[in-house]
Amino acid sequence: MTAGWPARLQEGPVGLRPLRMRDATAWRDVRTRNASWLRPWEATVPLNDRDVPHTYGAMVRRARAEAREGRSLPFALTFEGTFIGQVTVGGIARGSLLSGYIGYWIDQRYAGRGVMPTAVAMATDHCFTAVGLHRIEINIRPENAASLRVVEKLGFRFEGMRLRYLHIDGDWRDHSTYALCADEVPGGLLARWRQQRVSAGG
Repeated sequence: MTAGWPARLQEGPVGLRPLRMRDATAWRDVRTRNASWLRPWEATVPLNDRDVPHTYGAMVRRARAEAREGRSLPFALTFEGTFIGQVTVGGIARGSLLSGYIGYWIDQRYAGRGVMPTAVAMATDHCFTAVGLHRIEINIRPENAASLRVVEKLGFRFEGMRLRYLHIDGDWRDHSTYALCADEVPGGLLARWRQQRVSAGG
């Protein structure tokens, strides 16, 4: 069994749990409704890379295999039990690095309501505690204002630009890198986010 996996995390109506085969219908529905909204930020695959899953089932099988090997935490994002997106901790490295990155997407209907910052805070805390990581990073296209608001709300540090970092929407795209280390949030990122929302009155 991998440290910290499988896991179920909950904060009010916002939940994170392992991605399941039976999420297929809900996953396809959300992806279809949000196709134009998600497309500019979606990872794509260069033509010379054939080693990619082409079906939902293949994606889940690969995610499960990577989770068993301790390289990934593939979460389904839920709101009041309804599937609304994904939060994935990937690139998990052990040894002297103890690091990983978080990627995420959400149904546009739920965007801007504090759902994703809550989910990312839960996932980050889980990585720093149960998984035992030291550092989490998030890489975002600088044009993606909605995603940038998530890291800004949570206080991730801007570390610089990575040129032509990921293949997104059909080409190699520059990304802004944000990071947070465990010792920067000794009381937990979720607790800090809760307090911030209370102070802001929302």
